[in-house]
Amino acid sequence: METTPNPLLSPALLPDFPAIQPAQVVPAVEAVLADYRAAVERLVADPTARDFDALVAPLEQLDEKLSRTWSPVSHLHGVKDSPELREVYSEADERITEFTTELGQHRGLYEAMKAVREGAGFEALDRAQRTLVEDSLRGFRNSGVALEEPARTRFREIQTELSKLDTAFEEAVLDASEAWTLPLTEGQLAGLPPSARDLLAGQAKAKGKDGFLATLKGPVVQAILAHADDRPLREAVYTAYNTRASDQGPQAGTFDNSERIARILALRHESAQLLGFPSAAHESLEDKMAGTPERVLAFLRELAAKARPVAQRELDELRAFAASELGLQDLQPWDVGWASEKLRVARYAFEEEQLKPYFAQPSVLKGVLDIATDVFGVRFRERHDVATWHDDVQYFDVLDADGTVRAGVYFDHYAREGKRGGAWMDVCRTRLGLTGQIPVAYLTCNAAPPVEGRPSLLTHDDVITLFHEFGHGLHHLLTEIGWPAVSGINGVEWDAVELPSQFMENFGWKREALDRFARHWQTGQALPDDLFAKMTAARHYHAGLFLVRQLEFALYDFRLHLEYDPARGPRTLELLEDVRAEVSVITPPAWHRFPHGFTHVFAGGYAAGYYSYLWAEVLSADAFGAFEEAAAAAGSVFDAATGARYRREILAVGGSRPALESFIAFRGREPDPNALLRSYGLAA
Repeated sequence: METTPNPLLSPALLPDFPAIQPAQVVPAVEAVLADYRAAVERLVADPTARDFDALVAPLEQLDEKLSRTWSPVSHLHGVKDSPELREVYSEADERITEFTTELGQHRGLYEAMKAVREGAGFEALDRAQRTLVEDSLRGFRNSGVALEEPARTRFREIQTELSKLDTAFEEAVLDASEAWTLPLTEGQLAGLPPSARDLLAGQAKAKGKDGFLATLKGPVVQAILAHADDRPLREAVYTAYNTRASDQGPQAGTFDNSERIARILALRHESAQLLGFPSAAHESLEDKMAGTPERVLAFLRELAAKARPVAQRELDELRAFAASELGLQDLQPWDVGWASEKLRVARYAFEEEQLKPYFAQPSVLKGVLDIATDVFGVRFRERHDVATWHDDVQYFDVLDADGTVRAGVYFDHYAREGKRGGAWMDVCRTRLGLTGQIPVAYLTCNAAPPVEGRPSLLTHDDVITLFHEFGHGLHHLLTEIGWPAVSGINGVEWDAVELPSQFMENFGWKREALDRFARHWQTGQALPDDLFAKMTAARHYHAGLFLVRQLEFALYDFRLHLEYDPARGPRTLELLEDVRAEVSVITPPAWHRFPHGFTHVFAGGYAAGYYSYLWAEVLSADAFGAFEEAAAAAGSVFDAATGARYRREILAVGGSRPALESFIAFRGREPDPNALLRSYGLAA
């Protein structure tokens, strides 16, 4: 009897997404892990396999094979979730976690890798190869290779449980977001622009209903909190969104992440201590630029000292405006976005909604790709013969100047059912020099989908988000390193990995860039000068309030992991209150449960590392300064020579050398710490 080949085991470059069935996931993972285990034992038993070519290169191929199998599954879990997929995802993820922990504690393999490091041929290896070996050895140490029983077994148990908890946390947030809806009357739509009304009508249609429906999709929440004149509606949406997956709000206790947070923090602390670190924060900094907790805290608090007075001034002005012009004597958190938009309009004669007709998604995407062509010398060619997970998904070949296909990228643009919120870049395939495999990336956003007769119209924030994720994508796609562990974003210090993404955001504010794509979707008219001037003038509007919010998230995350004490427990809300007292100016209601939806930290890899967004912003702002200097000298921010240098020194090298070294190679000096403040318009 013939059996259908498992698509997850196919050697093809691109996954056959329509062919992937949940029932195939666990068998595929088990098969790959069995081959991996057997190969490791053969390598360890072979006394000649003690140099890079004989030991490390085969391990890289084995790891990439596992990644090839798991990547489409993990991706589908984020963009096309289902109960059937969840079940097998969780089972397979557990097995992979157990395996990677087991591998990290394999003393025979560790000794073999040490032999490579200590061997006569090590110094003759190139930079990427040496870095790979050094990183591997650190990975072994941080996986508990030196632990003795019972600590060894306990460490493995912790990693398995943490993997389950991370998944459950994220799923609870998605389920809570999907479960809440609110039918709206015509009267409740007052203040909402036509695009928001269309969005709410689309939400109703997606649920098989007539009329208008509020949901907890990102674009919906943003539209209502910024534009809805109906105050009880704003409060209802704010409450539901900010109590997702918690013990409070309309779904109190149904998807509650409280116990998961407590357990995650306890296990991370225990795991760090088993490895000899004082805290999970100390462990996190092992592979980050910042290096020490003291340096992170000093960085955040120095920023807070400069940003908080500005934020307080902005809030005082907003309260005064709300009282005098809007009749709101008691400005509440669910009023802030709405009142801010009213003040923006009053101050700059400008509202974000005016921009949307000029940001039709197809035009924006073409503009972003054209900019990459001019700056980095690569072209993008859309293909229609690639199997995807949804009809809206686009795939592009990435071509070098000579026409060689060097990479590929999927774009998944719109919010929909079964897709988690936010935006992200993830790896489909990594460059592997041994086989000639090219890198392929997933770029996922959650913009409002098109409606009948009209393309998706993006906010300027959506445009910036696309540039951001595309920056991550370029880091992966334009790597020249053929060893997956240090290729593209891999191996890059976590607090530097946001450099290429935040760097690209800057183009979204440049007239020269906007002229590429900012055209009225109906008339083709370019973005008017007066509207651009107003947009630019408003760029730093409430920059202080935005920055203290980021500082609140960063300081909270870091202190949560740094100060964890098993005797006191997680202090989830107590510590948040403490952090807010130090850096925030807006105090949310006591029932607010921000931590319960903080997927970046509890499910997304940013534990004790959320500060890295701000840390990397120093690097990105300063790096973009080189392009502004080129523009001042040569007249164009699309300077090909500067772009080639940036591509060569930042993007191409991946994690093959320290990020600081790469930055200095590009900029000719160390980063200027004031660059971030300048980018927010807060520099003295």
